[in-house]
Amino acid sequence: MSMAVHGVHIPTATEELSPEAGERLTRPFARFAALSSAGGIMLILCTLGAMFWANSQWAEQYHYVFHELPLAIGLLPDTALTTGIDGKIVSQAGHVKNLHWWINDLLMAVFFLLVGLEIKREILVGELSNVKKATLPVFAALGGMIAPAGIYMIFNAPGTETFRGWGIPMATDIAFALGILALLGSRAPTSLKIFLTSLAIADDLGALLVIAIFYTEKLQMIYLGYSALIIAGLFALNFMGFRRAIWYLIPGIFLWYFVYASGVHATIAGVLLAATIPASSRVDSKRYLSYSRSALDAFEEHSKPGTDVKTNSAQRAAVYALDKNNHFVMPLLHRMESAIHPWAAFAIIPIFALANAGVHIGSEFTSGGVGGFVSTIAADPIMIGIVLGLFLGKPIGIVLFSWISVQLKIAELPKGVSWRHILGAGCLAGIGFTMALFIANLAFKTPYDASPEVAELALKHREHATISILLASLLSTILGLGLLMTCRPKPEPEPDVLGPTVDSQ
Repeated sequence: MSMAVHGVHIPTATEELSPEAGERLTRPFARFAALSSAGGIMLILCTLGAMFWANSQWAEQYHYVFHELPLAIGLLPDTALTTGIDGKIVSQAGHVKNLHWWINDLLMAVFFLLVGLEIKREILVGELSNVKKATLPVFAALGGMIAPAGIYMIFNAPGTETFRGWGIPMATDIAFALGILALLGSRAPTSLKIFLTSLAIADDLGALLVIAIFYTEKLQMIYLGYSALIIAGLFALNFMGFRRAIWYLIPGIFLWYFVYASGVHATIAGVLLAATIPASSRVDSKRYLSYSRSALDAFEEHSKPGTDVKTNSAQRAAVYALDKNNHFVMPLLHRMESAIHPWAAFAIIPIFALANAGVHIGSEFTSGGVGGFVSTIAADPIMIGIVLGLFLGKPIGIVLFSWISVQLKIAELPKGVSWRHILGAGCLAGIGFTMALFIANLAFKTPYDASPEVAELALKHREHATISILLASLLSTILGLGLLMTCRPKPEPEPDVLGPTVDSQ
């Protein structure tokens, strides 16, 4: 077995050992999880499952499970429940909600914590830490946000009831996009993967700002003050050298509640928490090497025939010392990112897709065949704005702003990357999905005091937005994959020219 982190493969102690029975049984799952496209595949499967469920004879059960079934935190006092027109649970204290709410507001906060950790890492030590390297993906991300939003506004003018959806086509789903690139092999050079990763992370930062600024309702200043106090305390813990996750996660729970109570969307708490996580090591590389070698020497010195670690206390002490050295040399930011990533890829995001992608395809989409489907989309300003925004706006904005930055000589194309590569990556950036679905739920959510007519209209807008996101993502995948398949395979540039490789996950 070998470990692969950021493209570097290092053998472990189990290398070339005969697999045990448990390892043989779990090997197919381990191999699948190691695929760079595994997260995207899980997302597709859950999306298809949600669509099938919501359009099957069990559609009422789907609606009940995610939108009507009330769930409460047992430690809080009971409150009276009322159910809104679209199944939303209205609670005076606000802690009794349906499953859809808990997934979108609480579970997704963990995903946003991961996004925040990735953004902080890229800004501190990644591709966004170097101004010259960051210029192209940042400009591309800016264009990839402005152009889709502009196209949406062409069909949904300010002041109309559908205008709130302008932020939906701005987002890029990094898991899907990188999963598609992984299928292309040498036709998609590593430098292109770095570019798309950096673009998507900058895009995520922009989407987070849009959510925090434009999709925040009435603010409760007292809870904002409580949130600020917790954030200040977390930064103080960072400054004082607290490097265990528990010191940040427990205050993070209170931060989530106060952000939610303030009127800002609760998931922003995950990003704020990520900003306070320590990114420095307790010990440097030289000290780590010195003490780890001493521990290995002690392990070797106390090796005796017929004994192993379970019976040799000196060897166990050496192993514990190595474990502590590993803990102190790896920053908490990286440890948390590594721990959360598989949960996000194989649990949180698939569950989010299952709860949000299940929309009913009504007769207005199916009665007239393909022509009727297209005409229905063209007649709905939300749908045409999202589809064209993601499918056309993303590549147009990314290529245009990239070209401008190169012409102004403030950026340059990565080694081995052509303009066809940039266009193909721009198309793949049109795979909005996770963040786009998330913003759609914010843009067209049902007010608690809404009349039945208003609630029904909001639900219709959300369903049409979801269908548009799925369609645009499918079209963007086909076009981006087709364009990049026409690129000729090229040998990778030398590492010292290219820079660090992108994480295979």
